[in-house]
Amino acid sequence: MNIQNIFNPVFRKDYLDGYSLGLDPYSKKSRKKNNEAFTFGFNSGRKYYEEMNGSIVDGIPHQIVTDKVLEEFLLAGLLGLKIDTYGYTPHQLTILAKWYQSGTEKYDAKEGIYLIGILEENGIEIGY
Repeated sequence: MNIQNIFNPVFRKDYLDGYSLGLDPYSKKSRKKNNEAFTFGFNSGRKYYEEMNGSIVDGIPHQIVTDKVLEEFLLAGLLGLKIDTYGYTPHQLTILAKWYQSGTEKYDAKEGIYLIGILEENGIEIGY
């Protein structure tokens, strides 16, 4: 794959479709979008998903780890909050623990109290 193709709007759209839609380009059912960009996007998206959630052949977990979930675990660690790990697989917990630990390493009780106050003033509830 030529990386220069990513600057081509048609290639980029097909790549992003492949990345986000999750339609397997190798399946007979999704031959409509079987082109290089879509296939490359699909493979990239699947690799990213499996890095955080484990192999798809092992099944789809009850909870899906996304960038947003990782940020929430980091924030929980920064604020010294408890976390709910129900429904996550051992593979996912390894990833989440790294993010939470990263937050706890930067935890400062004073800053946490100030940040919680600011969040609550803006209508964002924090569970303790």
